[in-house]
Amino acid sequence: MRSFLVLFFTFLCLFAKAQQTEIVDFKTINSRLVIIPEQSKVSGKLVSSFKILKDTDSIYLDAIDMKFKNVVLDNKTVFFENDLKKIVIKSKFKKNKIYKLSFDYIVYPKKAMYFVQNEKDWQVWTQDQGKYTSHWLPSIDDMNDKIEFDLSVISYTDEKVIANGKIRKRDIADNVSIWHYNMQKPMSSYLVALAIGKYDKKVITSKSGIPLELYYYPKDSLKVEPTYRYTKQLFDFLEHEIGVPYPWQNYKQIPVKDFLYSGMENTSCTIFSDDFMIDDTSFVDKNYVNVNAHELAHQWFGDLVTETSGTHHWLQEGFATYYALLAERDIFGEDYYYNQLFEYYQELKAQDSAGQSTALLNPKSSSTTFYKKGAWALHVLRKKVGDKAFKDAVKSYLNTYAYKNVETTNFITEVEKTSGQDLNTFVKDWLSSSVVLEQQIEASLKRNETASFLLTMQTDPYLSFRTDQDENYIPSSLTMSLPEGFYTIKTAVLQELLNKPDYPTYDDLITEAFQSGQIQLRQTLALGLREIPLKFQKNYESLLNDSSYVTIEAALYNLWANFPRKRNLYLDQTKSIYGFNNYNIRILWLALAIATPNFEQEKTESFYNELVSYSDPNQPFSRRQSAFDTMSSLGLFNQQALTNLLEATKHHNWRFKSFAKQVVEMLSENEKYKSLISNLQDNQKQ
Repeated sequence: MRSFLVLFFTFLCLFAKAQQTEIVDFKTINSRLVIIPEQSKVSGKLVSSFKILKDTDSIYLDAIDMKFKNVVLDNKTVFFENDLKKIVIKSKFKKNKIYKLSFDYIVYPKKAMYFVQNEKDWQVWTQDQGKYTSHWLPSIDDMNDKIEFDLSVISYTDEKVIANGKIRKRDIADNVSIWHYNMQKPMSSYLVALAIGKYDKKVITSKSGIPLELYYYPKDSLKVEPTYRYTKQLFDFLEHEIGVPYPWQNYKQIPVKDFLYSGMENTSCTIFSDDFMIDDTSFVDKNYVNVNAHELAHQWFGDLVTETSGTHHWLQEGFATYYALLAERDIFGEDYYYNQLFEYYQELKAQDSAGQSTALLNPKSSSTTFYKKGAWALHVLRKKVGDKAFKDAVKSYLNTYAYKNVETTNFITEVEKTSGQDLNTFVKDWLSSSVVLEQQIEASLKRNETASFLLTMQTDPYLSFRTDQDENYIPSSLTMSLPEGFYTIKTAVLQELLNKPDYPTYDDLITEAFQSGQIQLRQTLALGLREIPLKFQKNYESLLNDSSYVTIEAALYNLWANFPRKRNLYLDQTKSIYGFNNYNIRILWLALAIATPNFEQEKTESFYNELVSYSDPNQPFSRRQSAFDTMSSLGLFNQQALTNLLEATKHHNWRFKSFAKQVVEMLSENEKYKSLISNLQDNQKQ
């Protein structure tokens, strides 16, 4: 009986939500916001216009844990109900009439808006994906109701406010600014966004005249070029390839601290993790190009046309993944494109082997399915119907459903129209089935030499290829060399070689890789040669000079482990290198310096204190996690480090929070830390 009641009330809730979009169409939401980071508080005044589609006695806006006053409908005070999930307006609403609603509200958001300390300054940013905008802005937690949102935000004059749309004006008075942003077109509520902080910006212009605003922290001026490298090329390519003009007034990109994901495609206003604010050396190992292209593609696929429900999520993520890959192909070439498709295929096969494959039209599918299988489906479909039919269909699809919501049938119908083909089999095989179509995928990959070679290596390793008819033939460095072609071919062969127990017999191949000058090949050696033969010591030491933080980190540790007598020399050589934003090299360096008995012993305590400082709440969570991980390896936690660790268990980033909880659980099993952790937890509760 209880199960029946739960299902019954769930049905009623879903039915009520479905009915809301049939009864009322919210046209505009204008909101004036005062945000107080120190109190995690938002106070706002909201003005909305809406059209009644059917006579009704109530309408609502989703509003989580909010308090309201001065609720007015068409200039008259109106009765309302507030269940802390929505504000319900009671009145005799008449069909086809347009109403104006206004009210004041206060909320302390528990989700969606985050108040983060970035060094000494506060930063505020939003992440609403799904249905969370209503935690800070009364709105509609249903992507099928598209609304024009205009935000006005009050901030201190030394801070910048960035939001959807175009800055209409900025009022300044008494050390306070009011930023007025205007959107001209409607969007789903989950795409509303704002960010507040101390930023500078660089503005470039697309070929079509769209302003591209590239934000950065003032201290990161030298990171602007490597971070935003290829941005204009990506934008111009996508606009041309998609065939539909960019649909918004401008495009802004804002890095923020401790973001939940890599990036989020808010309409005209992408917010991304500041871990992607990189220097030139980082570019080779960790750059923003793919995320940049992916979030930009969403401005069409997701923002301009939006799925009706999770069943059609691939229309957003599969398309964004595919078009990002096309944009990268325009920069890095055809071999890169097919290599990425090959990698996607490996992920899909691994998922399938784990018994976790799902259909693209399954709303509970994994990211691997929505993103990677979605991209593959579009690649195969394009080959099937031809470039012209595919591009014409995409163009018609976007123009027909602009600023509306879509289902998979809408897209497939457009492709059938332009191609004249029946796509029932394609839909069945690629969209409705959970099967990974290995034969079709591999046939497609074999059209490219790089991908074909990588496929062949899975069954016939390169180092076992026969180059002599003698049945006793043993491959020799005198008769083999690294193959030509895209660098992934060479790295695949090198990885195979390093996995062989007799790899030292391939001296010339290893020497060739060391002397190649190719960062990716040398990085493979850094990561793969953990036990370094003495004959390769000098070559291996040269890896410390490579322009790759991944290479330097691996090389430093392996050299330190293999050649104890030269540890001080290696530490001296790398003492000024910090690495990525998580300080991967500096934190490793501190651990090795602490663990090296005869290295600057008088500074051991200061080395440890520096390591602990990187676990502080003001530090980026990626740096904090690296510091905690290293302290765990060393078995060294002082009271300050433990205090920082316990604070991390309450962090808004769920991955980091989960990591911190696991470390606390592990340390609590150690008598050395058990009582100290318990006392600190008790103090936090008081």
